This record gives sequence, C-alpha cells and structure tokens, in this order.
Amino acid sequence: MPHDDSLILTLVSGFVLAFALGMLALRLKLSPLVGYLLAGVVVGPFTPGWVADTGLAAQLAEIGVILLMFGVGLHFSLPDLMKVRKIALPGALVQIAVATALGWAVGRLMGMGDAEAALMGFALSVASTVVLLRALEERKAVKTETGAIAVGWLIVEDLVMVVALVLVPLLAAAGAAPDLGQIGLKIGGTLLSVAIFVAFMLVVGGRVLPWLLVRIAHTRSRELFTLGVLAIALGIAYLAYAVFGASFALGAFIAGVVLNGTPLGHNAAERSLPLRDAFAVLFFVSVGMLFDPRVLVEQPGPVAAVLAIIIVGKSVAALAITTVFKLERHGSLIVAASLAQIGEFSFILAGVGLKLQILSRETHDLILAAALLSIVLNPFVFKLADRVSRKVAPAPAS
Repeated sequence: MPHDDSLILTLVSGFVLAFALGMLALRLKLSPLVGYLLAGVVVGPFTPGWVADTGLAAQLAEIGVILLMFGVGLHFSLPDLMKVRKIALPGALVQIAVATALGWAVGRLMGMGDAEAALMGFALSVASTVVLLRALEERKAVKTETGAIAVGWLIVEDLVMVVALVLVPLLAAAGAAPDLGQIGLKIGGTLLSVAIFVAFMLVVGGRVLPWLLVRIAHTRSRELFTLGVLAIALGIAYLAYAVFGASFALGAFIAGVVLNGTPLGHNAAERSLPLRDAFAVLFFVSVGMLFDPRVLVEQPGPVAAVLAIIIVGKSVAALAITTVFKLERHGSLIVAASLAQIGEFSFILAGVGLKLQILSRETHDLILAAALLSIVLNPFVFKLADRVSRKVAPAPAS
C-alpha cells in the first residue's frame, strides 16, 4: 500500500465508521460519542483487521483538541457563570477534590504511585460538556435554572482543566525527587508567560481580532470568513506554543474567549462549527484507537472501581453539595446525573499523562474503559434520577 494513501485511508475509515457507529448509538438512544470511540477501537492496533495510521491520527486529534478548546472559549460566558457562581464555583471545586481523592485512594490500592493515582483521580473528575448538553437538550432543560447550574459547573471544571494542562507537564518534568524551589520557579515562569500571553490577547487581540473579522465580513465571502476564523484559531494556538511556551489548547481557548466578546463572535462560532465537529469526531476516533478492549476482560474489578468513582462518587458529592446550597431536590438529582460521566477533557488529560509517562498504559486503558461505560450508562442514570425525583416529590396540596 503506497504511503501516499495513509492520510486518505485514515480519514475515510475514521469518518465512515464514526458515522455508521454514531448512527447506531443514536438508534440505541446512546451518545454518538460511543460510536465515535468504538470506530477508533475497530481501526486501532488492538483489534483484528486493518489498522489506521496512528501517527497521522494523533496529529489530526491534536487539531481536534485545538478546535474543541476554541469552541469552549467561544461559548464561555462570564456573565452566565456569575449568575450561578454561588453553587457552580464551590460545587465544581469540591467535587473535583472529592473525585481526585477517591481516584488517588483507589489507585494506591491498585499499587500505583502517588502521582499516577492522583492524576487518574483528577482525570475522572471532569464531565463531558458534549454529553451533558445533549442530555439537557433532550429534557428541554438547557435554559432552566438547573441547566444553567450544570453548565456553569462544567465551565468551572473546564477552566480548572485548562490550567492543569499548563501545570501537569511542569510537575512531570520535576521527576520523582522534586526540588520544590526549582518547581516553584518553573511554575512561576510559566504562569508569567501565560499571563503575558493572556494580557496580550485581551489588549492587542481584543482590538485587532474584531477589526480583522469586520474587514473579512465586508468581503461578503462565506468561505473567506470561515477560513479567517479557522486561521485565527490555529494561528493563535501556534503563537501561544511557539512564542509564549503555552499549550496549543490554551492558545485556542483564549482565542475563542476573545472572539466571543466581539460583535461577530456568534458568526465566528457558527462558521467554525462544521469543521470543529468533524475534527472533534477524529479526536474521539483517535482516542478509541489507543484503547485496548482486553482491559474489560482482564481487569473487570479495577474497571468497576473506577466506574464507581464516576457514577457513584461524583454523583453523591454533587448531591451533597447542591443540598447544602438548598437547591431543590429535582434540580440536585439532575445536576448529579449530569456529572456521572467523563469525556473529552479526561481523554486529553489521560493522553498527556501517557505521553509524559506519568500514567501507565494499563491506567490509561482503565480511564478510557470507565469513560466509555459512563457515557453508555449516563442516560440510565438520568432515568433513575427522574424516577427518584418523582418518588420524593411532595404530594400536591388538596
């Protein structure tokens, strides 16, 4: 097979299988993400048959991560977050801490080191925005108070993960016997570079990018506007990486945040959506290619333990937090069900951990297995929440 065919074969196999299995997942009333992940498993190196080019898939996935983060920035709304900050901010932080602690405890029981166990727990702490929004849309709850709290909660989690993607490589570089002073200097230097980049984007980018989008819009060319938005996303992501030493993901996120505040921000989000969705699919397919399904048979106990942290541990923590803040019972149950899954940020963080050799291949597979199962089970968790909510609802006054 000529090497020139590897890119087209990777794209064709990824898109065709993702479409077919995504449609099948929808027919089974599951998230399409399940189909996309299974498509990657089918063309991955751990199943029989043809294997896609893993190197190309990884690079395409990197573009998918950049565009995913760009989309997160485009939809980030500080005013919306401030409306629900009293529950979403402390709730998300406490729930992240609880999930990380549970993951660390389970990891230590499995014989992992402190760093690996803690990173596993941290990866389990963040839910998938894609899965959450689909579940809320099915219940027409996106615009409700409960929906706003759940979305705000995930925005806080996403922001924590953006910071984590900056800090984790620095902590990994410190080694097993870290020099705290040296680590502090590295973290301080990196955070200073990131702060300079953010300030540059807010001050310079906040003036240049809106002007640039208006000039492009005046051409009245849909193609040029779409191309301009993508060029801004990818170009700023590379600028953050090459000049300021930040990650591609952070650069794309900040670019999205800056564009979100411009008059043409909505148009930018709309124009970038098709290509962003396409590369997001390739990202999930590439994640599936890294997954060895034998872990489900060879390590059912550890998989069940990790899955329990996601579905039971995170849900109970969210339920307790929302109860403390006196959110009504139905809303508490819906928020808890919303968080009983993990997705794209967990995959990104697990991939970083594997690349930096913090996570072993086995731990990486545990996270992917639990993620896949949690996404499959999430609709049933919502049904359980609805059923419990009806049972505990007060009887109407006669």
